Amino acid sequence: MTHPAPAEGTAPAEGTAPVVVASDLDRTLVYSAAALGLTVPDREAPRLLCVEVYQGRPLSYVTETAAGLLAALGSAAVFVPTTTRTREQYLRIRLPGPAPRFAVCANGGHLLVDGVSDPEWHAAVGARLDEECAPLAEVQAHLAAAADPAWLLKHRTADELFAYLVVERALLPGDWVKELAVWAEPRGWTVSLQGRKVYAVPKPLTKSAAVREVARRAGAGRTLAAGDSLLDADLLLAADLAWRPSHGELAEAGWTAPGVTALPERGVAAGERILREFLGAVPAAEPGAGGPAPA
Repeated sequence: MTHPAPAEGTAPAEGTAPVVVASDLDRTLVYSAAALGLTVPDREAPRLLCVEVYQGRPLSYVTETAAGLLAALGSAAVFVPTTTRTREQYLRIRLPGPAPRFAVCANGGHLLVDGVSDPEWHAAVGARLDEECAPLAEVQAHLAAAADPAWLLKHRTADELFAYLVVERALLPGDWVKELAVWAEPRGWTVSLQGRKVYAVPKPLTKSAAVREVARRAGAGRTLAAGDSLLDADLLLAADLAWRPSHGELAEAGWTAPGVTALPERGVAAGERILREFLGAVPAAEPGAGGPAPA
């Protein structure tokens, strides 16, 4: 397999290998209006920058301070957006700072290099899923039969790799996701509930595998990571240092692990804190650009 040269646009300290910073996007770095979690009085709310527009409407935001931190991070490390979003959904996002050379989409099913999916990586992932997991069609059929129209809003597949439902969360029965997980387990699939979406994802389809490949190509010395959901757990475990916010699936489960820091912030404030932590752990970060925020 022919691989690109090490990532350009990074500025590692002299004599050191670059640092890969792999972060989940939704509810980790970027937030919808409903997920912002603003608890301060309106006059004290942070200024927000829209980073995603969908069908002519603003959809996702970061704080203005986070935007500056993102720009600094993109110049100091190999920043890798690492998301369950499809390629189309990811490409709607316009993050501040240098355009990332690498991005991980579809939970590791696509490794983007300069915005284009690496075909050999995608083919290798597909071959492994065919060998180790029940087919997507079987999972789709089960989801269609098990979901109740009373709370089901949409039934979707993502890049022909996994499936998800958009649900009315308040009407979703409390045990339904657990029952789906029990059904999926012996078929080589895992289940995750994130906001209004229920994901069914093949177990070998992981963010961590794609990020390891990025680190190899970039000649990275260390990997940093952040995420909030069950689908991010493998990514956090594979990193040298990792962070999670106090919202999301992992926080609700009280999940942590060696090398993973559970931050106290929730909502968009957590995204800002995560970026400060990233910059504080990158040797090439400009003085004063980041550094761990006070607890």
